[in-house]
Amino acid sequence: MGIGESAVSPGVSAPKATASSTSQTLSRGIRVLEVLAESTSGMTIAEIAGSLGVHRSIAYRILRTLEDHSLVLRDDGGRFWSGPGLAALARGVARKLQSAALPELTALSASLQMSAFIAVWDRRQCVTLVAVEPPRGEGVLVQRPGTRHSFAAGAPGIAIQSALTEEQWEELAPGEPYRTESRTAARTGFAFSRDEVIPGVSSIGAPIRVTGQLPAALAVVYLSSEVAAEEIGARVCAAAAAIERILR
Repeated sequence: MGIGESAVSPGVSAPKATASSTSQTLSRGIRVLEVLAESTSGMTIAEIAGSLGVHRSIAYRILRTLEDHSLVLRDDGGRFWSGPGLAALARGVARKLQSAALPELTALSASLQMSAFIAVWDRRQCVTLVAVEPPRGEGVLVQRPGTRHSFAAGAPGIAIQSALTEEQWEELAPGEPYRTESRTAARTGFAFSRDEVIPGVSSIGAPIRVTGQLPAALAVVYLSSEVAAEEIGARVCAAAAAIERILR
């Protein structure tokens, strides 16, 4: 499939919702999961209620429901954390993509001694789906699953954009700029970014086109390397192409 060809089925489009079609309780429950995922020290009921802008009793009912499904857990100090049930749910997200990508991520990470990961489109951000660290991981940057970045920063977002035409992108994310770097990546096959997400950090990504689904990206992240960006880009492109072949 060429760069100019559509990687998205006609029926695949960005999710849309209106205030009248959404559930406030469900929305709050999902928001609890989001804020807990960002926390590194757990949160109290008061902190969670404050983040939601609701009374403690409402936050408690939401937390109890999430606890019943193992989506959150409470420690002996009364602080709430993301629960193990989330890991079970995550395994089902893009299951075929994860299965196809893991061997390639593992080999790429080991050969480059860099963290390698898959990022997928999520509304106006891209989110890390699965990541692999090299066997000798001392001094390497870690990319955690669930990490989110704006499409305005980082190679994964550029790579995902580059797999779509500007018209397709405008339909998916109205008003979100189509970057000049994405046009360059469409020509070269890979995206390069430096200092956009974290100062001193570089990333290189290549799109993964899956017929009938929104494009994803395979990327590596690193502090510095004696290997030229073009050489890393070629390896990343080769790994992305191998995943595409498996998924055809």
